Amino acid sequence: MTTTRKSFWIWLILSLAWMALIFYKSGESYGDQDIRPVLRQWIDEDLLLSLLPNIEFYYDGGLVSYKSPYSMFEFFIRKASHVTEFLILTLLYWRTFAATAMRRRIALPLSALLAILYAASDEFHQSFVPGRTGHAIDVYVDSIGVLLAVLIVLLTKQKTLSTAK
Repeated sequence: MTTTRKSFWIWLILSLAWMALIFYKSGESYGDQDIRPVLRQWIDEDLLLSLLPNIEFYYDGGLVSYKSPYSMFEFFIRKASHVTEFLILTLLYWRTFAATAMRRRIALPLSALLAILYAASDEFHQSFVPGRTGHAIDVYVDSIGVLLAVLIVLLTKQKTLSTAK
């Protein structure tokens, strides 16, 4: 097996494993993923109140407020997780396609498109899980991770090109 072909299979398996992990975690109820009890054990409420901004806003119809510091902190952790998991998925797709003869200018947009489609399917999947809801707005949050991955690829590619001169 050639190095390129072996590399392709490794990246493909990693991509599929990451997709399976996302699918598995999306199949858990909100109660199973609730980290607020752990946050209460680890972080003093007064400390958390002093660190969080004194803001309130609505996200998908629900109020996110500094007055519920553990809920607000968990909200930010969850959204950061959305961004991170789809940043990683996009980079895994990119590496998978980069290990083929596919042109790079096609591989990157295709990686981004597939990650966004998977994000949409993930939210659809969550709509069937008891105790979970699928939110279209979360696809936008996931897309931030996709965009960051695209920027990372473009910037590292640009840096590589400029140092090679």
